[in-house]
Amino acid sequence: MDRSELTQLRILAAKSRLGAVIGTYHAKSGHPGGSLSAADLYTYLYFKEMKVDPAHPDWEDRDRFVLSKGHCCPSLYATLALKGFFDWEELCVLRHIGAMLQGHPDMKKTPGIDMSTGSLGQGISAACGMALAAKLDGKGYRTYTLLGDGEVEEGQVWEAAMFAAHHKLDNLVVMVDQNGLQIDGTVDEVAGIEPLDQKFEAFGFEVFKIDGHDFEQIADALDKAKAVKDKPTAVLMKTVKGKGVSFMENQVGWHGVAPNKEQYELAVAELEAEIKRLEGEC
Repeated sequence: MDRSELTQLRILAAKSRLGAVIGTYHAKSGHPGGSLSAADLYTYLYFKEMKVDPAHPDWEDRDRFVLSKGHCCPSLYATLALKGFFDWEELCVLRHIGAMLQGHPDMKKTPGIDMSTGSLGQGISAACGMALAAKLDGKGYRTYTLLGDGEVEEGQVWEAAMFAAHHKLDNLVVMVDQNGLQIDGTVDEVAGIEPLDQKFEAFGFEVFKIDGHDFEQIADALDKAKAVKDKPTAVLMKTVKGKGVSFMENQVGWHGVAPNKEQYELAVAELEAEIKRLEGEC
């Protein structure tokens, strides 16, 4: 990946973060913290990794993405808008009654959403089903799913992991956004999940540990995942909750709180300045 490609991805990720801030501000509710930590992954998946077609969102042979931590959809929506699945203006009515974009992904109303999610732990199970269906149907598409590190405390996650290994789902990539914070505090304080790499390995996964904000590391891990045979892959991503907005970074209070007007203006100014800086490198 050359410098120009990296810069373009960073611009798109900053715009995805901006969209998450815009959406949660206008909704007066939502989950900005985990949306911002996941924005780099969303950007890489939809602009470099996955085979998708915004003009045909139900294309049978597309790659699938399941946001298992469904509450972190604001920046996913922004990424889908940037990709061309729907208009950017939809972000301004996030969570409004009758709007396309709701507080958790809805596959029946939103182009580009492959699975309705929200109840933590369930998304990975749906992703396993998609991956198994591809195997049974002789299809070449791959399935990706993103979990939160707090979500990994759910028992259903490990039932799904056992299922994935049993069925040798080498077309499945399970990614964990390890920003270290959840609604009640730090993950370590609530219910420690480490050593997470050894847990996934014990369940039969190939495991890669990366910086979830480094596009080259994301690319390398997902390329390596394609070479894994007869078992699923887990990519454990160290991230910063609230990434990109200085006063939100590593602050547990931004898990599920929308910015007020003053905070919104500060966040927008920071992100727009970053976009302008990056565009100057092009």
